[in-house]
Amino acid sequence: MKKFFIRINGSAIFLLLALSLFSCGNNENKKGEVDTSYLEEISVSKLGKDYREGKTTIKKVVADYLSRIDKIDKKGPMLNSVIAINPDAIKIAEELDKEMAEGKIRGPLHGIPVILKDNIDTKDSMPTTAGAVVLKNSFVGKDSRVAELLREAGAVIIAKSNMSEWANFRANLSSSGWSGIGGQTKNPYVTDRNPCGSSSGSGVAVSANLCAFAIGTETNGSIVCPSNNNGIVGLKPTVGLISRTGIIPISFTQDTPGPMGRTVEDVAVALGVLAGADSTDSKTLAKEAKFYNDYTPFLKKDGLKGKRIGLVTNISGFHFKVDSLMKDAVAFLKTSGAEVVEVNMPMKGEISGASFQVLLYEFKDGLNNYFASLGDKAPVKNIEELIEFNKKDSVELRFFDQQLLEMAQKKESLDDPKYKQALALMQKGTREEGIDKVMNSNKLDALVAPTGGPAWKTDLVNGDNFLGSSSSFAAISGYPNITVPMGFISDLPVGISFFGRAWSEPVLLEIAYAFEQGTMHRKAPKYLNYVMLKSKKEKHK
Repeated sequence: MKKFFIRINGSAIFLLLALSLFSCGNNENKKGEVDTSYLEEISVSKLGKDYREGKTTIKKVVADYLSRIDKIDKKGPMLNSVIAINPDAIKIAEELDKEMAEGKIRGPLHGIPVILKDNIDTKDSMPTTAGAVVLKNSFVGKDSRVAELLREAGAVIIAKSNMSEWANFRANLSSSGWSGIGGQTKNPYVTDRNPCGSSSGSGVAVSANLCAFAIGTETNGSIVCPSNNNGIVGLKPTVGLISRTGIIPISFTQDTPGPMGRTVEDVAVALGVLAGADSTDSKTLAKEAKFYNDYTPFLKKDGLKGKRIGLVTNISGFHFKVDSLMKDAVAFLKTSGAEVVEVNMPMKGEISGASFQVLLYEFKDGLNNYFASLGDKAPVKNIEELIEFNKKDSVELRFFDQQLLEMAQKKESLDDPKYKQALALMQKGTREEGIDKVMNSNKLDALVAPTGGPAWKTDLVNGDNFLGSSSSFAAISGYPNITVPMGFISDLPVGISFFGRAWSEPVLLEIAYAFEQGTMHRKAPKYLNYVMLKSKKEKHK
């Protein structure tokens, strides 16, 4: 076996190329290319069933996903969703095949290929970078808790995904999906459109069928927005349901990892593996925490029957076509047995402002602690040194500034009374006077709103052009939120969000699954702008 060193967009990507990598099994088409079409829209459960029945092997599936990444992400549409390939993926697959042959199946994720957002630590041959040049050679000494649980469950971490650098908490203006290492991630539906972020690569990789599922992280919108723009299901769980240990942070209060998949079922399966207490993350030790090792029993096709759902009316009007899709969605909820009640849940300006201040304080504290955890291997010791590094780098400030880094650097410690006041204000405003109050007074099971608008054109000059979003209510409160495809505007997908009380993942999954199964809006992308441009070039040859 030979190990090749490849540079893409200035980043070092290690790709293990064996003679068998792209030719496992007899599945070449007439052009001599590997036929990986069987992986398109395949579910986690179907892959597992095929393994158990001997219809395919883990090695073949992993190799074929790597082939798709090479063809679609790096050569064809060049989506730039993958920032690094795991050079040990095939070896890991072979070991898992051997275990299965011996009758040892670790669970529903045994042999399932997954991609992790590149702010999640993995102790392997892939660096953990958050997309930042300063961390391009940062190889950590320990798996994050998320990576550890996935490996124990038999999942194969085949790659790390590109992301909005520092989880999009760096610049005053920025383009979601852009990082100094990975460049700009593209939307697979229309490739000059934006994938949203910061879990941009995770959302695109799932949508383009480059993995079975992916893991993203969210502080405010970073799972649900890329899920919206890329036509997939994304779950932002209650803060504390999944450990954040070993994840490059923004906010101790709002950060959480979460699964992203093509179906609610795939997301539920992954959630059962990841949910649980962790002694190194105090948020997971809350007395009121509710963990399940299997969330699939909550998936019921009649899950909307008898539910009382609050339609948040003050999240509308940002796009009339979104309003039209939302009207149809509400009609479906009603015909499926749900009672829909109109509610108003305004987000006061001082609450959003308080959340922003909390993020600045916690980003400085969390990032400095992360650098310290790297020990002698840390390329910089603190956020102040990071700012100076970026000033000297030829890539980092080419398009965008680092205003948020500079604002965070000026903050005091978490003992500052101003921080504590802001934290108390935002949590009270979004919890007991926000989601809890609205749901309790209206006797609701969940809240519903459009996730966002259709993807905007990527703009490296002016940055993102968001039309609207419903993520802040659940994000600032730390409560759960799941988005499911709701339909299309032209060729672009948009999603619907169901959110609610802390630890209410079971009821949200039940509602989301019933909506998904009754509407089936998910459609695979066709890379339209790339295909049209390619067709024009071929005509002029």
